[in-house]
Amino acid sequence: MRQTKGSAVPKLMGKIRRQTGYEFAAVRRSTGRALRHSGPERATAVQALKAAGAAMAAWALAAFWIESPMALMAPWTALVLVDTTVYRSLRACVQQMVIISVGAVWASAAMYLTRGSTLPAMAVSLPPLMLIAGYRRLGAQGVYGATTALFVIAYGSYQPGQIGHRLLETLIGAVIGLSVNAFVLPPVRLNDVCANLHSLAMECAGLLRAIADGLEEPWGPSQAEAWEDRATRLHRGVRAVSEARHKTVESVRLNPGRRLRRPHRTPPPTPDTDRRWQSVVHHLTALTRTLSGVAARSHGLSAPPDRFTNDYAALTHAVSRLCQEQAEALACPGSGNAEPGHGQAAEAWRQYEQMLGRLQTQADPARTVVSGGLLVEIRQLLLSLTPSQARDVSSGPRGARPAA
Repeated sequence: MRQTKGSAVPKLMGKIRRQTGYEFAAVRRSTGRALRHSGPERATAVQALKAAGAAMAAWALAAFWIESPMALMAPWTALVLVDTTVYRSLRACVQQMVIISVGAVWASAAMYLTRGSTLPAMAVSLPPLMLIAGYRRLGAQGVYGATTALFVIAYGSYQPGQIGHRLLETLIGAVIGLSVNAFVLPPVRLNDVCANLHSLAMECAGLLRAIADGLEEPWGPSQAEAWEDRATRLHRGVRAVSEARHKTVESVRLNPGRRLRRPHRTPPPTPDTDRRWQSVVHHLTALTRTLSGVAARSHGLSAPPDRFTNDYAALTHAVSRLCQEQAEALACPGSGNAEPGHGQAAEAWRQYEQMLGRLQTQADPARTVVSGGLLVEIRQLLLSLTPSQARDVSSGPRGARPAA
């Protein structure tokens, strides 16, 4: 048991170092993309600056116009209402006005009932307000009722005039936040789907290239675990694509800038493209899991012969070039649905067919099972990357032969 714990600590530390390295690399890539060209990263930076400006404007208006003693609610409300789309800002505005009004009035009533005693007032107001926060229609704004009640109770500002000030501050912040988001570079997120798909495809190509390079040299459990970690992280990219598609549809709702800002933008790729890359990520995850199992000798898995590993590395290089070609096609305007040229796809399928033929000459059944499993995943990757070419290949005489 002591040895198990001792071996688990370096493994955990290695995973932490890999995760930290991934995060720093992701931040560096995002910063570079935001500086070089427009896309989700630059849109996020613009929204952050808009939110900061709206908060400062709301505070200045509340502090100098109505001479509020705290002027806290106005910048707070303006800050959270500069959302990713105008529609979300408007919806959040209505939700927040309702929940903050409920929280302020409820806290004021609780203070009157408890004669200004802080702890009993919290006991009266916070539990029901937190239950209300779970109401689905209020979304993420539900918790602001309880936080507003905390401000009212903690500062003792529960008189009707003071509650009116809090609600007026909230209204000022809501108007400024919504106006800034709607009329200052209103977010029209037509390129987000293509940008996220391109980023996901580049990550897939990079992982395939890393696997191919690693298989050409001696490799072990730590390297295989790093590949599996990278494949697992690709699922974040899949979720980002799904969220971007939803925001693309949502960004044109009630948006005054949808006809003014860059009307020449091309439409995003079709949802079929999302499903293809989701399939690529799924099979890449399965492939790296198999390699990790082989490296760790889990469940009695035997390593494939050296010749198979070298050929598999060459095949993986071919698939990575194919993936890179599709990633570059996604980066080009108007080519989001383009498939790669037949030359690169045909070369990858040719190498796969050759390896499939040589697989039948392996004498060791245990190694043949592992080799066949690896070929199955690479075939599934090829089917996902080149659906039309795959149909052409599978209709030939060699494609009719069952896969490994």
